[in-house]
Amino acid sequence: MKFHRINALLIRHLYLYQRSLPRIMDLVYWPVMDLLLWGFLSVYIAKFNAGGFNAITVLLGAIIFWDLFSQSQKAVSISFLEEVWERNFLNIFVTPLRISEFLASSFLLGLLRIVAISLVLGALAFLLYHFNFFILGFALIPCMANLLLFGFAIGLFANAVILRFGTSAQILAFGVIMLIQPFSAVFYPVSALPVFLQPPAYLFPSTYVFEGMRAVLATGTLPSNLLWGAILSNIVYLVLTIWFFYRMFAYVKREGRLLKLD
Repeated sequence: MKFHRINALLIRHLYLYQRSLPRIMDLVYWPVMDLLLWGFLSVYIAKFNAGGFNAITVLLGAIIFWDLFSQSQKAVSISFLEEVWERNFLNIFVTPLRISEFLASSFLLGLLRIVAISLVLGALAFLLYHFNFFILGFALIPCMANLLLFGFAIGLFANAVILRFGTSAQILAFGVIMLIQPFSAVFYPVSALPVFLQPPAYLFPSTYVFEGMRAVLATGTLPSNLLWGAILSNIVYLVLTIWFFYRMFAYVKREGRLLKLD
């Protein structure tokens, strides 16, 4: 074991942080977000009245829904990165394949992944915790659909950034959804957030879905305002991220960087 080789490798990694915002975020942002997340959760648990409230049901539902959202985003991002890692991205686009077809295949992959993971998690939750994920009834369909669409939009945004800046930004594919988790009211209601953060929280479709999930568990119905809030905000995100992806693809193609995407 030679120290100078260890030192050289250490310096090499330290140099990468000088001009890499994603790596700096990976180093600093996630611990801060974890502190905020569980801090808000602690405030919420300290405030609620345990009478008639099943915390296990709410938390398990939130965890399963969050995993579905995560899987839909990762399906889009990881499938894209696999083409980049294998240096196959240029090869598939010298064929007649269109961008819309490429995106459609990513969307279908995300759909298959969330269906599979919902069945697995639903079965485990029932066997281990006697939690029936399907007590949400027909509300499951719009909730899962909105999570799928928002996950697709977030994954597409990460892909567009990777197109523009190369694989130095690929950390976004693995952690971009964590940027919005504290504000999506996953494990606690929006009311547990500080007052100044509550209006921005409703900018995300995921917030409406998780608020809707808790409403269904509490009352048996999905409020129409939450459903339409998720749908309309998803439309905005999808339009913007698809436009952004097309712009970044056109830029990379114009600059001749498809072959040099690394």
